[in-house]
Amino acid sequence: MVLYQLSPTRFVTIYIVQGLVFAWFAYLAYLILKRDRKRLNLIFAGFYLSVIVGTIFNFIYGPIANEQVVVFLNYLTNFGAFYSPIFFIVFNLILLKSEKVITPTKQYIIFIGYGIYMFCMIFFVITPGWGVELNASTNWSPVWHLPFFLYVFLGVTIFTIIPLLYLSFQVYKKFEDEQLKKKWKFFIFGVIAVMIFMYTIFFSNFLNNPTVRLLIGPIGVILALIGGYMMYIGVGRQLEK
Repeated sequence: MVLYQLSPTRFVTIYIVQGLVFAWFAYLAYLILKRDRKRLNLIFAGFYLSVIVGTIFNFIYGPIANEQVVVFLNYLTNFGAFYSPIFFIVFNLILLKSEKVITPTKQYIIFIGYGIYMFCMIFFVITPGWGVELNASTNWSPVWHLPFFLYVFLGVTIFTIIPLLYLSFQVYKKFEDEQLKKKWKFFIFGVIAVMIFMYTIFFSNFLNNPTVRLLIGPIGVILALIGGYMMYIGVGRQLEK
């Protein structure tokens, strides 16, 4: 395995900035699961855990200087990060319809169906000029080609972001208790913050502009930390009881 010495900027980006998100999301997932591991808790925590798994792969390939290896591990990183919103889709559906309607079988169908879409990113990755360029010429930072950018951008938007926002507002309207509505607003604002962070990743990797990457780093981590916490205090804190 070929390794190279990380630049200070890249080291800070991967192991400090993303490390903060990793640690924070791990802590929030722990809080949700420590008292009860019923299905609803597991599904809600699944969002955080999916991001955590993706970040672990990012930690692994950070210092590696083998193009085939890092491109594949970057694919796994993307899979974990961009798969995560599907857990909130299922969570919202259960709140709206109940687990008797959204049965475990239906939940698995949703998880597997979106998983297949995410898996198909691999066909872009293995097609030269279509997927992700990640080598010495890009300073080992991922650069997305247009077909991959459109596939991820449109897929995440159509299959998770739009349905998630729609379902979240439907749940909000269903609540009659003002206190519950207030807490749910935190969840919605948290979702929006994290989704903005996700879109900054899309455009940062596609534009491949050093200034854009530099600006998005601190902004993105702030959005992720605040958004993750808002979702937790809006819903996750209640689930742990």
